[in-house]
Amino acid sequence: MTMPQHLQIQLLTKAAFAPFGDVIEADPATVRLINNGTTERFHRLGTVETDGAGAIISLFRGQPRQFPYAIDMMERHPFGSQSFHPLSGRPFLVAVAEDVGSRPGEPKIFLARGDQGVNYRRNVWHHPLMVIGSPSDFLVVDRDRPENNLEELFYDTPYLISEPIP
Repeated sequence: MTMPQHLQIQLLTKAAFAPFGDVIEADPATVRLINNGTTERFHRLGTVETDGAGAIISLFRGQPRQFPYAIDMMERHPFGSQSFHPLSGRPFLVAVAEDVGSRPGEPKIFLARGDQGVNYRRNVWHHPLMVIGSPSDFLVVDRDRPENNLEELFYDTPYLISEPIP
């Protein structure tokens, strides 16, 4: 077996994450005043993809990962997007990969601030929720249909990430 490769963690930005989905954060370029000027609406920060199904809102409570952490698998949802919005205000890690012959390529690791969420486009390889430090709650928007909307694949050799410094 080959040695695991260490991956670098980069800051989550809209430009770096664009091939995989949307970064959900208050963007002044999208602001609209509503409710007689008492509320700022940051409009259309992401798009929900549901392949004709309805969208649901759920609450996920993630448990912290232990570092160094081995990324040994990725998953994707072929029929719809999936978004994660932190409610606890804590940073978290995001791992995504390009599709290489219907398999996930080398992961890219992003450190998301506690005020940033992500929206994975349908069919984008990503790692399950990676919480740092303490249990954290996330508002999740995804597709609601009875057929299986999950594909998981495991790497032959895992990738390692060190504990991020937020």
